[in-house]
Amino acid sequence: MRRREFIETVAGALAWPVAANAQQSGKLPTIGFLGADPSGFGPWTAAFVARLQELGWIDGRTVAIEYRWSQGRTERYAEIAAEFVRLKVDVIVTVGSAVPTVRQATTTIPIVFAVAIDPVGSGLVASLAKPGGNITGLSLQAANLAGKRLELLRELIPEFRRLAIIFNGGNDQTVLEMSETRAAAGTLGLDVALLEIRRMQDIASAFETLKPPAEALYVVVDQLVVANMRILTFALSTRLPMIFSTRDFVRSGGLMSYGPNYVDLFRRAADYVNRILHGAKPDDMPVEQPTKFELVLNLTTAKALGLTIPESFLVRADELIE
Repeated sequence: MRRREFIETVAGALAWPVAANAQQSGKLPTIGFLGADPSGFGPWTAAFVARLQELGWIDGRTVAIEYRWSQGRTERYAEIAAEFVRLKVDVIVTVGSAVPTVRQATTTIPIVFAVAIDPVGSGLVASLAKPGGNITGLSLQAANLAGKRLELLRELIPEFRRLAIIFNGGNDQTVLEMSETRAAAGTLGLDVALLEIRRMQDIASAFETLKPPAEALYVVVDQLVVANMRILTFALSTRLPMIFSTRDFVRSGGLMSYGPNYVDLFRRAADYVNRILHGAKPDDMPVEQPTKFELVLNLTTAKALGLTIPESFLVRADELIE
């Protein structure tokens, strides 16, 4: 056998053990991808797929990706998870809020969460170093992250005294972040108004209850929020400065965000999937924590709100959107 043929043969044997087994049964290795909706997840899904392609997993050729969208309705999680089990997918990719329901459907199919607010505190994994079971992924958790966001708001809004927090009360992870944010607000001497939503229909009435008005809005991001960008419309109509954990809402009109880059996290999720499709076990794959946090500011929104941005703030921003 010529050297080139030998190398190609060995490389092929090492590269796709799961793919080879699947193709022998007439089925490509399959990824079940559960998100909120195609539009809101667009940049994140694109990053995930692009990284898979870099690793040799081409949708429709070497792997099959089954997309399912909850439209922000948590009751859809169980139905989608059951469908993934029926399809016998090889790995499920989703976000932290969906994991408790998905793991009720399967304790054997590996589950990778691309983002999770507090995977240990919410009971998704036993520990970051040793997740346990069939679940692993990437955490958004960092010390005093909520407090840092509130300090950034106070820097831009000198009269900042009352904070509104909008969150999905049906999601244990968003409730955790809300609690952390409320505690951080207390240490800064801020009054807090809680806007609890559980479905799309709750958004309008939540803003109607905001009396007296607040000076800023902290948006706890989850699938319900991603699927309902109308939150931006309501907040902008009331001239509320908004802060988020991800830049994607700032591009759409929110004032600013501070947190890890979700695009990068979904790219990293593809690395987890790659390892699993090559035989790795979730229990042996530690949960990653973010190491870089980005400050993104929408200058157009700041101007519309009549905010004066200090030069020192502009210099610190990782991205300024105009």
